[in-house]
Amino acid sequence: MSSQIVSLLPIILMLVVFYLVVFIPENKRKKRYAALLNNLKVNDEVMTKGGIIGKIINIQDDYIILESGPDRTRIKLGKSGIGTVINTNSAEVLEKK
Repeated sequence: MSSQIVSLLPIILMLVVFYLVVFIPENKRKKRYAALLNNLKVNDEVMTKGGIIGKIINIQDDYIILESGPDRTRIKLGKSGIGTVINTNSAEVLEKK
């Protein structure tokens, strides 16, 4: 009986290491991304996952409106399409100083 447990020990150890290496960092990344989406504000400059850089003009429940380019083209985009925030609202930055 104990030889069966010893033979399963390497498999159990591999599963624990896999969990520590894959799932814990992925959960942390998901929490940071959800916080990023919840903290979006009007006038934040963002980059979409597709590489479009623009300024947030309006925020709705599930989507935002970006203004991008010299012609100030407006793009309606789902919040999940935001990749990163480049610059935050300048008034908020001044308040923090």
